[in-house]
Amino acid sequence: MITMFNNFKNIISLIGFLIIVSVSLVSCNSKNKEDVITIETSESSEKDMITITDAQFVSSEMELGKITKHEFITSVKANGMFDVPPENKATVSAYFAGYVKNISLLPGDIVKKGQVLFTLENPEYIQIQQDFLEAKSKLNYLKADYERQKTLVADNVTSQKNYLKAESDYKVTLAQYQSLQKKLSLMNINSNTLTGDSIRSIMNVMSPISGIVTSIEVSKGMFLNPSDIAMTVTNTDHLHLELKIFENDLPFVKVEQPIKIHLQNNSSQVYNGSVHLINRAINPTERTIDIHGDLENPDDAKLFAPGMYLEADIITSSNVFDALPTEAVINFENTNYAILKQNVTSFKKVPVQIGQSSNGFIQILNANDFDPNSEFITKGAFNLITE
Repeated sequence: MITMFNNFKNIISLIGFLIIVSVSLVSCNSKNKEDVITIETSESSEKDMITITDAQFVSSEMELGKITKHEFITSVKANGMFDVPPENKATVSAYFAGYVKNISLLPGDIVKKGQVLFTLENPEYIQIQQDFLEAKSKLNYLKADYERQKTLVADNVTSQKNYLKAESDYKVTLAQYQSLQKKLSLMNINSNTLTGDSIRSIMNVMSPISGIVTSIEVSKGMFLNPSDIAMTVTNTDHLHLELKIFENDLPFVKVEQPIKIHLQNNSSQVYNGSVHLINRAINPTERTIDIHGDLENPDDAKLFAPGMYLEADIITSSNVFDALPTEAVINFENTNYAILKQNVTSFKKVPVQIGQSSNGFIQILNANDFDPNSEFITKGAFNLITE
């Protein structure tokens, strides 16, 4: 009986010991688990923290900046050239063939409308003037005879035949006179002052518009046919843009939309313009559409010349968003980060959500997560995040 009691006591003692050990183990495991989480959190926080001394900041040429408002635009890319309206460009030729007697202009010379560009010489010019003077001298006599015969036939003094002949001679000579008068006008010879003493074998070719001589195709002594182009005169006062866009961009382009213009290989200097006309015909080869644009500042036309190539952005929409410089945001392991300043030497790597990009800035969608006065490293952040 005593032995049985002692065994029961030993069993109770063993059970109590096991309970105490179990409680201790659970307590230890719980304590170790809490320690691991704390360590990981601490390591993660330390990993995001970056220390930068003043010397490092200066030597790496870093810069600080805040999240600010910037304009983000949506645009359609276009390219083309500067040109002038058709009425501002004249190809000069002569209505009558002749040899170039005098020409003293050079490409780039400025000329006025009606100014003599060059002179032509041809003996045939003399014959035209002679025929005109002869027709002019006959016309007075034939007109008087025609009117006299008209009166006589009315009084039945002369025959109808004589009247009709007088009428025919007068009208034929009148037609010759008027035709030769038009020819002399095209030769820039004043028919009202032409006399036998003023007949000449030289014809002046005048400038049809004011502008700049942009090309010369003739030289002294050269024979010029009426179909030959002698020179080109261009008026650059109304320089405009001739642009091309792809057909799939047509729905986005409207008249009066702003245009940002810059020369090829020089995107730093931007000029302003606007859409004036949209051609609805599609080029079947290039699948492009022509856009006609105007310069906003007419004085800018003096900086360019017809035929100069250009690149342009047709602004289709414009919005203002919170943004940082593009260099301030770094994508690392599929996450976008920026470096936020904590104090003088402490910085923190923080995730940011980005949107549109435009003109060197990138939209920050979660800008409200930061204080408006928060400063970020806007230059030199790449190495800090990727190291």
